[in-house]
Amino acid sequence: MAETLVLYYSATNTTKKIAEQVAQKLNADIVEIHPAQPYTAADLNWHDESSRTTVEQHEHNSRVDIKDDLPDITNYDNIVIGHPIWWAIPPRMISTVIDHLDLNGKNLALFATSSGTNYKRSQSYVERTIDENGYDTKVNQGAILNNPRQIDGWIDSLNFK
Repeated sequence: MAETLVLYYSATNTTKKIAEQVAQKLNADIVEIHPAQPYTAADLNWHDESSRTTVEQHEHNSRVDIKDDLPDITNYDNIVIGHPIWWAIPPRMISTVIDHLDLNGKNLALFATSSGTNYKRSQSYVERTIDENGYDTKVNQGAILNNPRQIDGWIDSLNFK
């Protein structure tokens, strides 16, 4: 059986709850990703044009440092990355993860939690980031997963080994 790893970032524990359920259903290992500098409530204020996340999200090349080393993914065939949606795309920390993991030959799937958008722009953003890194990676269709009822259908759609 192929090995699966779920990596996730959760600013408010919403994504964490879904990531834990995804990992359980996939019988996967799970690792939480943390920013080197934790986000404050002021940083997350999307109404403030000068907030940290607003500035980060509006700069395509922006990257956010990660607190701990990323896991060795050598023995994993399938990688799942969970994240919230910020400004219709993943937080820039997810770009850092994609940049620093060797995703060549991996099956990649992403999911997000969001109360106000679909996954279309996030999917395009992730695929572009994969291409910019030159990875030969199968990117499955991502999805918004806001409740446990949505998880099974999404998992069934994955082209995992």
